[in-house]
Amino acid sequence: MKKIKVGILGATGAVGQRLVQLLTNHPWFEINSLCASEKSAGKPYGDIVNWKISTGIPGEIAKLKVGLCEPTIDAKLVFSALDSSVAGEIEENFAKNGYVVVSNSRNHRMDSDVPLLIPEVNASHLKLIEIQKKRWGLRGFIVTNPNCTVCGLTLVLKPLDDAFGVKKVIVTSMQALSGAGYPGVASLDALDNVIPYIDGEEEKLETEPLKILGEFKNGRIVDRDLKISAHCNRVSVRDGHTETLTIEFEKKPARDAIIKVLSGFKGESYKLDLPSAPKKPIVYLPGRDRPQPVLDRNIGDGMSVAVGRVRESSVLDFKLVLLVHNTIRGAAGAAILNAELLLAKRLI
Repeated sequence: MKKIKVGILGATGAVGQRLVQLLTNHPWFEINSLCASEKSAGKPYGDIVNWKISTGIPGEIAKLKVGLCEPTIDAKLVFSALDSSVAGEIEENFAKNGYVVVSNSRNHRMDSDVPLLIPEVNASHLKLIEIQKKRWGLRGFIVTNPNCTVCGLTLVLKPLDDAFGVKKVIVTSMQALSGAGYPGVASLDALDNVIPYIDGEEEKLETEPLKILGEFKNGRIVDRDLKISAHCNRVSVRDGHTETLTIEFEKKPARDAIIKVLSGFKGESYKLDLPSAPKKPIVYLPGRDRPQPVLDRNIGDGMSVAVGRVRESSVLDFKLVLLVHNTIRGAAGAAILNAELLLAKRLI
């Protein structure tokens, strides 16, 4: 197939760099435009980006001149890795000018007619696109992926909810430094320390899964009725968000049944054979001290969620530990998988 030209908004930031890495040599998409702020415009990407990914800048991409985040680029599809302080208006401007916008930014996630999408979980929410286009009178549209911590949590909750009915969740996150972007948290704040607050993070963790797990009904999403209590911490880990979950079910299952359901989960993206879809969205690790970021964050090329330590809880029903690669499955990889789903569904 002829590759689709794509642009990246906010191409110099941490998520923008990861998008560049993952989209280079992609079988369906071809990077055509890199966009950033005025101070970067007109200069070769390799000259102005503070590249932080170990694989190095792809040679041809380094030569591309950076443009402004304006809807005049030669592409049908744009990936937004913009900071939330500027993303909202820029993304709308692109959509109104006929572009398909796949966003990692938070600005439009909770809009009533914008899909907050995890392909394995809620591909049916793509029905919102026609409603969005009618309301705005747009030729283009916006699709978002969730917060990086939410992605791991919701991927694990989906099969458990379908099988046993989830009632309550207590989740504590230990989030990697890369989740704060670059330069992120100052070294003297991060080293030898745990920071028990991340602005806005707990609210996202308690609300976004309800929309994602909700049902499309009568032209809108009816949120899933479950309770989530979250506490988010920043820890001195480079990549990989670890989360501990304690769950109460409608009907308490056996431990082996939980592991079987998690291990067998596939989802829509696997059935469609999307290039970025992992063969196993959830990988169960039986070791008593797993998952660990340094060992397990790259499982499934960073697109699988690792789960371990499934055991009974003395307070609710069961508890477990999960690990999600925050800049791949939780950000750039999630956006690319969403775009692949849009193409497979002929929405691009």
